[in-house]
Amino acid sequence: MNYAALKKTDIANGPGIRVSLFVSGCRRHCKNCFNPETWDFNYGNTFTEGTMKEILDALSKEYVEGFSLLGGEPFEKENRTVVLYILQTIRKTLPLKTIWCYSGFTFEELIDDAKSILQCIDVLVDGEFMEDKKNLTLKFRGSENQRLIDMKKTLKSGKISQIL
Repeated sequence: MNYAALKKTDIANGPGIRVSLFVSGCRRHCKNCFNPETWDFNYGNTFTEGTMKEILDALSKEYVEGFSLLGGEPFEKENRTVVLYILQTIRKTLPLKTIWCYSGFTFEELIDDAKSILQCIDVLVDGEFMEDKKNLTLKFRGSENQRLIDMKKTLKSGKISQIL
């Protein structure tokens, strides 16, 4: 898997200071995507054990609240094996850090074949960016169709639990 960027002090993609990884590869091609260069699966750098170490080192700082995974599209089939490895490694090594994941897929599209990844996430921001539903006043998302889903509550109850 390739990644476009690793930000070690990100304040835009979840609460508090976060470490954010922008994976490469996306087939959705949303109109006015803020990261169109990440559509290419070969864009950026190859994810390595060195990258994983960089993420863990940055996350281990006391002032860092958590990890955010964005794209491109983390849930593209080509990315899922490495994404699962990253999230499981973070959960095992730094279990108190929160994990947010942004996806153009909806929860309903992911639950059947990506449940192992969803189980590693605290908050899923789901749904593609829609220009006609763009709303700059929303926290942590760009359009009104996107949801902030509390994954622990959702998986436990079987009903989508949104964070307002």
